[in-house]
Amino acid sequence: MKILVVDDESRIRDVIREYLEIEIFSVFEASNGLDAINMAKEETFDLIVMDIMMPKMDGFSAIKEINKSKHTPVIMLSARGEEYDKLHGFDIGIDDYVTKPFSPKELVARIKAVTKRSNPEVAKYEFDGLLIDDKAHEVYIDSNKIYLTPKEYDLLKYLIQNINIALSREILLTKVWGYDFYGDDRTIDTHVKTLRNNLGKYRDFIVTVRGMGYKFEYKEKV
Repeated sequence: MKILVVDDESRIRDVIREYLEIEIFSVFEASNGLDAINMAKEETFDLIVMDIMMPKMDGFSAIKEINKSKHTPVIMLSARGEEYDKLHGFDIGIDDYVTKPFSPKELVARIKAVTKRSNPEVAKYEFDGLLIDDKAHEVYIDSNKIYLTPKEYDLLKYLIQNINIALSREILLTKVWGYDFYGDDRTIDTHVKTLRNNLGKYRDFIVTVRGMGYKFEYKEKV
């Protein structure tokens, strides 16, 4: 998912970026409202974290302008915790309001909650002839069902949920096997090898990122 963080303090942007990138979000930055508007015209973001008090244009004005062309979920971030500011923010369509100083972990939790509400779980993923039916926990190649182990399925699903994003082996171990798993890189490499074999002619969707890990790479055909 792509998150735009808008704040005139680089230190705050750096902290938010660090915590979001741990959770495999793609983070973009702007230091003022005008830049945020221009970036929102060029890119589609899953969520915007927007400060209120900034040079050139304040956060409220920026959100109003962005909302004229598209509605993107917004978490307002501000040192101003007055009720008026919060109510005004909700009046113009923000989804949450976080007061500085804030806990980065809590902010990430709120971002996850807002994006989850805005992006319901996908039931099916389809890439050419490869179909993943998540409700049924089944995978099909050209309408023929294939059989994956539970961990192969979880690995494939996690790669797909982070499509076109390079994921380190450490991240894959943590997110797919769990925080308390004490395996090593060979665990990932072995499962990727068998998963590719099972995917047959679609094996190349799983790309090796040299010196790092893997990604599920797919570009829609025009």
